[in-house]
Amino acid sequence: MGALRGGGLRGDVRGAGRRGDAGQVAVEFVGMIPAIVATLVVLWQLVLVGYTYTLAGNAADEAVRAATAADRGARQGACQEAGRDKLPGAWEGGAGVDCGTGGGYVTADVRIEVPILFPGTVSLPFTVHGHAGAVEEEDD
Repeated sequence: MGALRGGGLRGDVRGAGRRGDAGQVAVEFVGMIPAIVATLVVLWQLVLVGYTYTLAGNAADEAVRAATAADRGARQGACQEAGRDKLPGAWEGGAGVDCGTGGGYVTADVRIEVPILFPGTVSLPFTVHGHAGAVEEEDD
């Protein structure tokens, strides 16, 4: 019995178990790398979608603000220019700005394509819409 307590047979079994597990953490980490990378890619794409929504809303606000401040004849041009002015270059190419006036109300609709992973390269077949409106200012 003394041999078993002092590190005889039992001690050998524990030592063999530790040596057999060497590198297990590294192997498990390497196995998890695809899941970690896929999660990061999905999160980054969601960030790009959210940022595109923010850009579309801001561009619509800027466009309608410029349209209400412009003369009636120059409204359409001022609206479209202001709608594209604040967009970063990567989002500007796939953007469309439509402005309208009616019933004392000025509206701006902005459409922006969502980029895939790297803005300025390829876009998703998904378009984000932003809409804004304001009451038409009276000319004094």
